[in-house]
Amino acid sequence: MKFCIDDANVDKIRRIYEYYPVDGVSTNPSILAKTGREPYEVLKEIRSIIGEDGELFVQATSKEAEGMVEEARRIVKELGKTTLVKIPCTPEGFKAMKQLKKEGIRFIGTAIYTAMQGFLAAKCGAEYVAPYVNRIDNMGFDGIRVSMEIHDAITENGLDSGLLAASFKNSQQVLELIKYGVKAVTVSPDVIEGLVKNAAVDAAVDQFTEDFRGLVGEGKTMADC
Repeated sequence: MKFCIDDANVDKIRRIYEYYPVDGVSTNPSILAKTGREPYEVLKEIRSIIGEDGELFVQATSKEAEGMVEEARRIVKELGKTTLVKIPCTPEGFKAMKQLKKEGIRFIGTAIYTAMQGFLAAKCGAEYVAPYVNRIDNMGFDGIRVSMEIHDAITENGLDSGLLAASFKNSQQVLELIKYGVKAVTVSPDVIEGLVKNAAVDAAVDQFTEDFRGLVGEGKTMADC
């Protein structure tokens, strides 16, 4: 399973990459807008952090298929072939996906709220499909359940695609889909930090340190013994 960062804040991305085993970065127009910077300037800096092998997800903003395809060509030209273009799962989006598949441009179906959207994007050749887990919850439905339904539909029909589940509010949602075996998740830095944040862990480590200090003296570690 791949584990990606859902953000465009380069300082947060750099920190997460330093400490955690992540595979890429997912952005969208709203996330980019929060930076207040020119989009390609930010995206190229992110690319420099994650390297040429890291997957970078960048969304097309046109509403018509022709515009989405034109954007996709520019995005890949500027950011490299390990960049996947996020295409919304609308009729125009599906049309664009079919053309991108012919051109060999990697893409992901996004803005997914229903299982059929995800299935159709996979049928169009999307490498990933991205259901919005928490946003689905906020509409009164079950985002985890919808994500599982998409995963099952793709798997049972032998499609070469998989989930990049997005829009998480807590670590439990992430854990449920990890256990279910989805292809990837993209998670905000705050939620990633929360995956291992636990007062009991901190207390245990502090106790180990204190006990060892009593044994060998202040400031010594196993490297000094």
